[in-house]
Amino acid sequence: MSTELWLACIGYLVWLLAGTADFLCHWRTDLPHTSGVAESTTHLVELALLGAAVVAWLVFDITALTVMLMFALVIAHAVVGYIDTRIAFARRRVILPVEQHVHSVLDMAPIVALVWVVVSSWPAAIDGDWELRLRAPALPFAAWAVALLPPVVLCIVPAVGEFSVAWRTRRFVASDRVR
Repeated sequence: MSTELWLACIGYLVWLLAGTADFLCHWRTDLPHTSGVAESTTHLVELALLGAAVVAWLVFDITALTVMLMFALVIAHAVVGYIDTRIAFARRRVILPVEQHVHSVLDMAPIVALVWVVVSSWPAAIDGDWELRLRAPALPFAAWAVALLPPVVLCIVPAVGEFSVAWRTRRFVASDRVR
């Protein structure tokens, strides 16, 4: 495996571990009883947006159109992240300094990952090819496993667990609307 690929894998793992740390912060500040289902839902949406970007990278050749699709997903993630913070702020959920720093990683990692995709596939990523083509040949199963299994364990399972507790305790949260 090339040095570049090793660095990408390490960066990806750091990003996912930051996601796990964020869920630990949510647990510590009792998110289900403060910002509840509303904030937890934004976490699921954010994961779905970035998951779609990762799947796009796995499925499609890197063309200008693929990069624009991933860019749109990263921007949508940033918008939902802003809404997420507004919900926490409106509900007066305590966001500890460590969580704020974890959010720095979570906010910047998708942008850094997109830049890495563009740079590592230069000039194909910006050559004006506006076609969405399946990768040929497809990436091996190992690439899919390395890209998808860690986020399931480190982020999706905690997010679903957080949402499930928030859903069960929703009657204790005064309101699940954004102010």
